[in-house]
Amino acid sequence: MPADSPLPRDAQSILALAARSSFDWFSGAGLLLVDRQARVVWINERYRDFLPALGFEREEDFVGHPVSSVVQNTQMHRVLETGKPILIDLLVNKAGTFVVSRIPLRGDDGQVIGVLGIVLFDNPGTTLQPLISKFARLEQDLDAARRELATQRRAKYTFASFVGTSAAAQEVKRQARRAAQTPSPVLLLGETGTGKELLAHAIHATSPRAGRPFVSVNMAAVPEALLEAEFFGVAPGAYTGADRKGRDGKFKLADGGTLFLDELGDMPMAVQVKLLRALQDGEIEPLGSNRIVRCDVRVVAATSRDLARLVREGQFREDLYYRLNVLPIHVPPLRERQADIPLLVEALNEDIAARGAQPQPEMGRDALALLQAQPWRGNIRELRNVLEQLSLRSESGVIDRAAVEQVLRLAGVERIEPPVADMALPGAPLSEQGPSERWLRPLAEQVREVEQQAVRAALHRCGGNRAAVARLLGMSRASLYDRLREWGWVSEIQSNV
Repeated sequence: MPADSPLPRDAQSILALAARSSFDWFSGAGLLLVDRQARVVWINERYRDFLPALGFEREEDFVGHPVSSVVQNTQMHRVLETGKPILIDLLVNKAGTFVVSRIPLRGDDGQVIGVLGIVLFDNPGTTLQPLISKFARLEQDLDAARRELATQRRAKYTFASFVGTSAAAQEVKRQARRAAQTPSPVLLLGETGTGKELLAHAIHATSPRAGRPFVSVNMAAVPEALLEAEFFGVAPGAYTGADRKGRDGKFKLADGGTLFLDELGDMPMAVQVKLLRALQDGEIEPLGSNRIVRCDVRVVAATSRDLARLVREGQFREDLYYRLNVLPIHVPPLRERQADIPLLVEALNEDIAARGAQPQPEMGRDALALLQAQPWRGNIRELRNVLEQLSLRSESGVIDRAAVEQVLRLAGVERIEPPVADMALPGAPLSEQGPSERWLRPLAEQVREVEQQAVRAALHRCGGNRAAVARLLGMSRASLYDRLREWGWVSEIQSNV
């Protein structure tokens, strides 16, 4: 075709022109041809220049051998298997870094009879530097995202994060530590805001699975229609709009680690059936798939609802309840461990100050006494909310009783309980030191007195039956016996029984 000839307009001529032009360009590139058995059958002169760098002195040592044995990291066999070309790829081996294409060759019957490998650029570090740099940045961003995701799926808290030295706090931590060493499901029961999620993190962090993922699902936060997909994943193209690559569910993400099911009582009945199977058999079936996937997951569940009542009302499966209720741990409300409030106030104020990058306010004694007297229906979550408001409203850096009363009223508290020292105590004469001095003693000493009074009252009520006393006070018999021995009450009780 003369130089001034017009371009062709029909498809066959255009393809023929493109083929001739491509062949002229390919003639200067390194070419490698493999047959249906993935053996190298031919290389051109340009490709021979690469042989010494690949470790071959003679062409006969290269041609005739399986391509995977003479070219490191080759993908020619993949093109043979799939019949799909790899148009642009980076090939890295001991000869260097190359930009390559791999094109399947088809016979008259349409079957793949070989693959042509083309070295497009043999020095991409200079010819394709912008592309290489962008690729390297993307790889770095991907690695950083993976590290961040792995960090997010680790336990954030330990047992040291569960603040409290009261008998109730010590008992719940003791039970949780024992539960951490077993593979059985754990069921955390307690009111909202008591620290159930924190304990779930601590159980995982102390368990043999500590180095594996910790994945949580809040039943109340996920729409019912999406909950099954959230749990068990979605097969590729399971429904219109689904990811073509599919998506792993929480069970798969937690494989080898711990799955925390928060607000368990809000789980729909339809999902409960599949959850029971996953717990019993260690198998899940992604949505839209008929393939069974094995998963090794330890489940820690939590709820603020009465599961036993839900079972009786038919709102929660009885078999699932018994499967999860293997190691139940009752997390006490804050009003049952008011002795821990000073420590909690200190810890929460430190955290609030650190997050807000501001000085920690000083809590007046009268303000702390008022906080300690409240019932805290929202438990630690409610206490933290009040402390945050106090911190933001404090201008002097000192929080007094009046400031606490104001915030409690603004929070909608109908009745503000006065501190114990302000209350009239029928039948309990005040000490000669006066009502305010009574409490100005070491806190551990006061806690010991309160514990002794509670145990003595329970022993009187239960006629000295220590098992009944432990149940009444919500503590284990072992903890009760430890205290009786510590106080020297064992012989006294035995003589009175």
